[in-house]
Amino acid sequence: MKHEFMIFRSITIALLIFECCSAGFAQSEKQDLSGAKETSRSTFTGAGAGGGSTTAAKPGGADGQGNPSLGGQRHPLYRLRPSDVVEISFTVAPEFNQALTVQPDGYVMLKDAGMLAVEGLNLQEFREAVQKAYQGYLHDPQVAVLLKDFEHPYFIVGGEVGKPGKYELRSDTTVGEAVQIAGGLTPQAKHSQVVLFRRVNDDLVETRLLNLKKMLKERSLGEDAHLRPGDMVFVPQNTISKIDRYLTRSTLSMYLSPTQF
Repeated sequence: MKHEFMIFRSITIALLIFECCSAGFAQSEKQDLSGAKETSRSTFTGAGAGGGSTTAAKPGGADGQGNPSLGGQRHPLYRLRPSDVVEISFTVAPEFNQALTVQPDGYVMLKDAGMLAVEGLNLQEFREAVQKAYQGYLHDPQVAVLLKDFEHPYFIVGGEVGKPGKYELRSDTTVGEAVQIAGGLTPQAKHSQVVLFRRVNDDLVETRLLNLKKMLKERSLGEDAHLRPGDMVFVPQNTISKIDRYLTRSTLSMYLSPTQF
């Protein structure tokens, strides 16, 4: 009898331990599942308006039109300019295939469809404009466009340098490096007052005075300005008493002579 009682007691204790472990495991599993669901929910809602996670990029946003606080377009698409050459080809009407050069007034001459204003359009907008122009000639025209030739990024160096002129901006280049590319300084150069002209818009440029002499003497090359496409560098012969921070493009003729290009 005592032996049977001991067996019954052992079984009872084992059942109690099993029930406690089962309850603990179930509670732990419930918490894990709850946490997983919460994580999944927060990950999903993060892509929506109320989430705190990074949202996916907007489809079709290759033109880089992002947050205005970051300065507008981050990676803008190339836009057509005068002298650019674009090829257009039609899927089912190859007789309309043609190479077009953007004229100085910003127009191209389409075969049979006449003049089309294209300056300032990116390639997608240009393709849509061509399709629209040919809708009266072709049913649902399918057009492919290819940019064949375009104006490469450049900078201009003028004044007291060995070879003033226009140079391609092939890589990251500073004002000091641009001067060396343009043949270096002449003995008459006032390189303590090198002027950097940067276009603000079509009618306005911003000026910045750089003491290239001091930078080279003190080896403080970190202060050397990095060029952007279209920048103009002018090395004067005499001291510049005063220069406005902003100038109209027409006033640049006093610094840069057309004969040097």
